[in-house]
This record gives sequence, structure tokens and C-alpha cells, in this order.
Amino acid sequence: MNLMKGRSLLTLEEFTANEIETLVDLAVAVKAEKKERRFPERLKHRNIALIFLKPSCRTRTSFVVAAADEAANLQVFPEEDIRFGVKESTKDIARVLGRIFDGIALRGDHVLIQEFAHYSGVPVWNALSEDYHPTQVLADLMTIKESLGCLKDVNIAFVGDGQSNMVTSLIIVARKLGLHLRVVSPRSRWPLQSKLDKLASRDDPGSVVVTEHVTEGVRGADVVYGDIWVSMGQEQDTTALVQALGPYKITHATMQATCNPAAIFMHCMPALHDDDTEFARKYPGVCDVSNEVFEGPLSRVFEQSENRMHTIKAVMIATIGG
Repeated sequence: MNLMKGRSLLTLEEFTANEIETLVDLAVAVKAEKKERRFPERLKHRNIALIFLKPSCRTRTSFVVAAADEAANLQVFPEEDIRFGVKESTKDIARVLGRIFDGIALRGDHVLIQEFAHYSGVPVWNALSEDYHPTQVLADLMTIKESLGCLKDVNIAFVGDGQSNMVTSLIIVARKLGLHLRVVSPRSRWPLQSKLDKLASRDDPGSVVVTEHVTEGVRGADVVYGDIWVSMGQEQDTTALVQALGPYKITHATMQATCNPAAIFMHCMPALHDDDTEFARKYPGVCDVSNEVFEGPLSRVFEQSENRMHTIKAVMIATIGG
């Protein structure tokens, strides 16, 4: 684990398969510690900055609680307090904060996150960008391991928008760890071929298949994975996205089509699964998963949400811990 000290988490491309599995195993261990009410305080006297330029529920609270559990000092910066490039450049802000803090969690544009990591001189953790969501996919791996007992040769069917940041992050870990990912999406929302080519490697043990056929795509899946169709900043495209993705709503029939009665359902959340939100009431048909599946016995969505805290704690311990 010492080999991860001082390193940033930007996409998970920068970590090996063994290092990713080490982070997952560490997360499992710290989850057990918390359940037993043991707090070793491995981040004592560490100072951590949180900068969120986009809304956050799970990621922000996960960093806050994980830092508190490990006795770190945490400072949350409102967006208006750090105006990148308005009257001070990103690289100058990064170099200042890097002199003061031991680690920085940043949610925003991916190019900005990369620049911040380059200039800060301390670990920077990508708390979500338009292209990647590495802390989420670590929690996904932990949830799969807890539910299925292993990570090798697991079949995952992602059903929905193939151009989401979650698909990119799932492709990275699938190829590295030997998972078999099927992206089930309309052709208009398939991952860009340039991105698939960039992430491909002849030595990777995993596989990625893209298909527009739901029944074919989910057959034999151990995990059916969903994501919200309208991400932050895409609200103006809601009608078009609903029209394209409507046939890809995850329902009981979708789960049955896996031909695997033990297949679990996962979702990075937020999920639209009923009409309890203003957005769902405003746009009928926008729900990406049925309430029956979301609330069903094989749903693991809230385990995923909790595991965000444990995997984020593991990342901080591994990269800046004592």
C-alpha cells in the first residue's frame, strides 16, 4: 500500500489491477472496523480540502464522514470562494492549496481536475467529472465482491446511456480486473469508438461488448447496472434522451431476461424510479428503473451508497495516511 502514497486518483487508469483490488480489500476492512466501532485515526493531523463545483450528495457526505472517522481536519470550500480563472489562475490556486493541505477532493471539469493535480503537489481525488467517476466505481467493485464473493469473470450489463461517465469508469475496471462488461444502449448513445480504442489493451483480461439489444445484452448477467438518463447539465436534452432511452428502462422483465435468478441490480444514484420527485413529475417517462426493481430484494443500491464512504476512506488512507 506504500506504493500508493502521494498519488492522485483521477480515472483509475493510473492504478494497476492489484492496486485497485488492494483498495477494495482495504475498504472491506475499514467497513468491518466501523461496524465494530474501532477508529484507528490513520488520518490524524492530515488536512483535507473539498472543492465541489457541481452538486453532490453521496460523494460529499462520504468524504466528510470518512475524514471524521479517521480524525482528519476537513475544510469544505463553497464554489463562490474559489473562482478558478476569474481573478486567480487554476495553477496558482492549486499551488497555494497544495502547500496547505495534504489532499484535495475536487468535483468539476476533468481538464481542471487534471491541471489541479499537476500543480498542487499533493494527492487530488476526482470526486466526479463529466468523463469519469472513479470513487463510485470503487464502491461498485466493493459491492459486487460483497454480494458475489469475487470480482473475477463477473458479467455486468450496463443498461442505459452508453456515453455516461459511469460507462467509461466501468470499462476501465472491467478491462483491468477481468470483468466482462456489456454496454446495452441505443446506437445514438453508444460510447465513442475513439474512447473504446483508447481504453483498449491487448494485455487486459476483461472484455467490453456494446449492443443495442436489451435481451441479448443482459442474458447471463450477474449484475444489471443502471444510471440516471439526464445527468447534471443535460436538462435541456431531457425530451430527446427520454425518447432515445425509453426502451432501456430496467424493469422486472429486464431482470428476468438475464436468465439468472440471482442477478443483482445496481445503480450509482440518484435514480428516478417513481414520481416522488419534481423532475419525474415534470417529464413522464424519465424513470430509468421501475420501482419494483429498485426496491426489490436483489437491489444493492443502498449498499453501494454506503460503500462510497468506505472506499473513499480507503483511498485517503492509502494515499495520505500515516
